Amino acid sequence: MLDQIHIRDLLLRCIVGINEHERTQKQDVVVNVEMWVNVSEAVRSDDVSKTVDYKEVNKQIIAAVEGSSYFLIESLASRIADVCLANSKVRKVRVEVDKPGALRFARSVGVELTREKNSDHD
Repeated sequence: MLDQIHIRDLLLRCIVGINEHERTQKQDVVVNVEMWVNVSEAVRSDDVSKTVDYKEVNKQIIAAVEGSSYFLIESLASRIADVCLANSKVRKVRVEVDKPGALRFARSVGVELTREKNSDHD
């Protein structure tokens, strides 16, 4: 039985994009993460060590994103998924990365991917 832990609307800045100005100036990105975790033991014990410490995962995502330089938001999203799956309690993750203002007349452009432990990352 898996439950979900969310980190929603995490606003970060990083180098991402293929255009020249995007390679020199940090861009805004909005990250949403959904982690599938079995929280039953944590619920029974009311013990944070039995679940995902989302504050720690959040710090790891921030460090991975703000220090990154990717051409594609797909690559950035995959890196975030890897960060989440590195946590032993996370079985599956859905990552959404939006790049506000990337297209004229559109609020944002985004990518969403889902990864599981012991599955292909392609």
